[in-house]
Amino acid sequence: MNKVLWTIQLLLAAQFLWHGWIMIFPPAEYVEIMNASLGIGFRYFIGIAELLAALGLILPGLLRIYIWLLLLALAGLMIVSVSATVYHLMRSETSSAIYTAVLFIIITFVWYMRWKVKPILPG
Repeated sequence: MNKVLWTIQLLLAAQFLWHGWIMIFPPAEYVEIMNASLGIGFRYFIGIAELLAALGLILPGLLRIYIWLLLLALAGLMIVSVSATVYHLMRSETSSAIYTAVLFIIITFVWYMRWKVKPILPG
């Protein structure tokens, strides 16, 4: 189970690293659209939060220090994914809403497993 959780954590980290990067450095053709729907400041906030969360999914467990940061990163991503689901539903973007809802379920599973079932112990 530990290997499964690490695999999921790496995939989630890659997902949020990619999305955070896109939020901070969007392709030129999307800058106006993203700024119009989110605003510049909020777009940067989301991007930075997702980049930090991606690091929080990997570094605490890898280094075996400040393990609570892993749980905090997962909790923050649960908030982000629920918020993104609501945002996409409000815009009638069903496929994106389903995707973010599935992300929420996966993140919640990893959070619970790392908290109660298979925690990473400090080294």
